[in-house]
Amino acid sequence: MTMGKIIFYEDRNFGGRSYECMSDCPELNSYLSRCNSCRVDSGCFMVYDRSNYMGNQYFVRRGEYSDYSRMGMNDCFRSCRMIPMHRGSFRMRIYERENFGGQMMELMDDCDSIMDRYRMSDCQSCSVMDGHWLMYEQPHFRGRMMYMRPGEYRSFREMGYSNNRFMSMRRIMDSC
Repeated sequence: MTMGKIIFYEDRNFGGRSYECMSDCPELNSYLSRCNSCRVDSGCFMVYDRSNYMGNQYFVRRGEYSDYSRMGMNDCFRSCRMIPMHRGSFRMRIYERENFGGQMMELMDDCDSIMDRYRMSDCQSCSVMDGHWLMYEQPHFRGRMMYMRPGEYRSFREMGYSNNRFMSMRRIMDSC
């Protein structure tokens, strides 16, 4: 398994003190008073604008991210989660309603619009059997995103996404 490495910086444009991270970190404020920029040396991560993997999320891969505010985040980086490499198949079931109710569709590849492909107007729960996925609030992989790893997600509303509708899904491939 390839390890990832992300470096957080106190100031925009990689200034100030820094903190290197190679795994999940639920509270970056334990190491830096604020994290306004980051550089991903290897791997893929989700960064969050609240502690404990809450709030707005953003997918980052190898590259430089000089200013959190340009990424659609409301506040500086507060936590991060490393996304493990997955080289097998991908499989996810999406459901129209909470608790796996309503219409169900199974995905094995990217879907740029559940409305166009399946005539589904909403997705409120899902079950990820294989792989790691990003769900987007708008078609064509736009808008706010949510990271989904293998497991059952009975209610996006109870997870804090009551105002979001997820309309497109993308696999996180091994290109990180």
